[in-house]
Amino acid sequence: MADHAAHPPIIIKKKSKHHGHHGGAWKVAYADFVTAMMALFIVLWLMASSDQVKKSIAAYFLDPQGKKHDIGSGLVGSGESMALTKQDLQKLKTELEKALHQLPDLQKLNKQVTMTITGEGLRIELMEGAKNGFFENGNARPTGPGLETISVLAQELGKLPNNILIEGHTDATPYQAGSEYSNWELSTDRANEARRIMQQHGVRSDQVKQVRGYADQNLRDKAHPLDASNRRITVIVQYQSASEGAPVPAPAVAAANAVAVKQPASNVKTGKS
Repeated sequence: MADHAAHPPIIIKKKSKHHGHHGGAWKVAYADFVTAMMALFIVLWLMASSDQVKKSIAAYFLDPQGKKHDIGSGLVGSGESMALTKQDLQKLKTELEKALHQLPDLQKLNKQVTMTITGEGLRIELMEGAKNGFFENGNARPTGPGLETISVLAQELGKLPNNILIEGHTDATPYQAGSEYSNWELSTDRANEARRIMQQHGVRSDQVKQVRGYADQNLRDKAHPLDASNRRITVIVQYQSASEGAPVPAPAVAAANAVAVKQPASNVKTGKS
């Protein structure tokens, strides 16, 4: 007992060490988890959606801008317009191509007719060639093959309830200095002539909603502004609204059915057009 009293117990206190900061790695893992769950819910929602919604979303990713800069339109290529469509434009495209290929004169022009499904609808382009064209050089008079091609298109499009837009484009070749007639008049006149032909061969009078003339401001081949492919007529078959039973119109860019400007007889361009 005396020894125990002489040597009191020694108490050793250990200082606790705080662990360092764990960092934000858990936040990254949590964000990945949340993102994966959101993607899962979106996939489940898409699987339960209607066919119209699925087509609308698929078309958006194929053409998110609706070819806005190519067709000179506004944001008509939105998902809302396409979700409301009743028309199977892919089937229409196939039927038009079949009808045009039956034309004997189109064998020379088959590479000058293109059809593309865009955010605004079915876009049909009739492009001039270096030797073959749909209109005579420098004016709005259609050639024989051009008249026949536009007439066949009109017969098929006239069967549809969809609205139609018609655009005229030229290359960058200017008219002679001092001429009162320019590429603006030429592009509008050709588009308006195409409208007249189409309405004479099946397209209803209320079906064409706009006639647009762009001159050389919307070149198809910007790298070659004088290329013949820049001279073209574009016919756009718009998607149709399912809720209203009528096509969804594009923002007004030009007056509907623009009045053609009478062409002076002395107008001559410095190159082919």
